[in-house]
Amino acid sequence: MLIADDHEAIRKGVRTILRSREDVEICGEASNGSEVVQMAFETKPDLIILDLTMPVMGGFAAAKELRRLLPEIPILFYSIHDGAQLIKEAKHAGARGFVNKSRISDTLLDAVDAVVVRNGTFFPDSGGD
Repeated sequence: MLIADDHEAIRKGVRTILRSREDVEICGEASNGSEVVQMAFETKPDLIILDLTMPVMGGFAAAKELRRLLPEIPILFYSIHDGAQLIKEAKHAGARGFVNKSRISDTLLDAVDAVVVRNGTFFPDSGGD
């Protein structure tokens, strides 16, 4: 999995949550949208966990570029912000899921299971598929 967030502490927290499962491997971490696109192209992760608000290239722009270059790799957005309009935009950008950072410790592994293991989706408004 590839983690993208401009805050190192957040990336560390996400990494810690993911590493609680033995079947998860972190293939890289990016601090901006441009880096995540480059790293995804190089590593071909099973999942990209992508913050919405990052420097150089924001999450939506990065997702658009990732969909163009690597359409088969699922994207899971996460952000401190949420709401129906933001979820709609995340879906439109090609994301397969969305997790609010304030609930990440409770929902991230469920979201990963929904998107990677069950090949479904995970959005707050639907509770996932």
